[in-house]
This record gives sequence, C-alpha cells and structure tokens, in this order.
Amino acid sequence: MAQQTEPPMKKISIAKVVLNMGVGKSGDPIEKAKVALQHISGQKPSTRSAKATYRDWGVRKGEPIGVAVTIRDEPAIVLIKRLFAAKGNQIQGSSFDNFGNLSFGIKEHIDIPGVKYDPQVGILGMDISISLTRPGFNIRFRSKHKASVGRTHIITAEDAKAFLTREFGIQVV
Repeated sequence: MAQQTEPPMKKISIAKVVLNMGVGKSGDPIEKAKVALQHISGQKPSTRSAKATYRDWGVRKGEPIGVAVTIRDEPAIVLIKRLFAAKGNQIQGSSFDNFGNLSFGIKEHIDIPGVKYDPQVGILGMDISISLTRPGFNIRFRSKHKASVGRTHIITAEDAKAFLTREFGIQVV
C-alpha cells in the first residue's frame, strides 16, 4: 500500500513568533529590555504602551511599559529551536489553545542558548507566543469577501502538539 500523504491545504506552518517583555515602568528598564530582545532576536524591538492609568502601580496611560518583537519565516524557526532548548524541549499541554497558538514563558533570558549574561542588562524574563497557520487562513483578513475559516480547517490543540513534536522534537507534558 502507498503511504497516504497530507493534503497541501492541511499543511501546518509557523506564522509568527512574538517575544514580549513586560517591564512595568518606563525609562532605563525599557532600554535594557530592548537591548536584551535585540540580542535574542536580531531584530529591532518596539515599545508597548499602557492602555490605562494605574495609580497604585505608578503607571500612566500612554507610558511605555513593555517591549515586543515579532519574528517570521526562517529566523522564527531558528529562534523556536533555541527557545525550546531553553525549556528543555518540554512544553505543558495547557500552553496550547484551540486555534493553533502556543504560549509559554522563560524566567531568565540567559537560559536561551547563545545568550550570555550582560551585567548592564541583568536578568529578564519574557513571554513567548507562537502562532501556527495553514494555507487559506488569510481569508479572515482580506478586505473584500471576508469569510471565516471552516471548522475542519482550524488547527486544534492536538494538531499543534503533533506538528511541534514532529518538526521540533518537543515533548508535551
């Protein structure tokens, strides 16, 4: 019997990887987070501003309180391998949602292979979000004739776990 291949429209791929450092205050900590993210990703990060004022925390609306960078295509795949290595190639099953996304955190950015400790920056934690996609998913975003993705075409948590296990050799705990 011939081996059954996956239909081309069901092929899962990496859409993007978003690295986020929520610092909580502006000034020097934001600059340190920018340096750390630029060193990790090789791309220029952008600041994220507070959406509302929180007097108890000393945060004003519009004040930069975080830094994020989005990586796509081949650099994203290389970065994902390093991020999974920092987590010991193990991811919690609860990190997956039902739409092909995965989110997890790293407590110390120096755990990532290839990142050395810099006393000027210190040790920072970060959140990582990985979005998976299939061909035809952009139908949701086009300007004319928007449509929803069909129920059988949506990436389930099991699909995402199987893809990441097959492509990156991670273990879902």
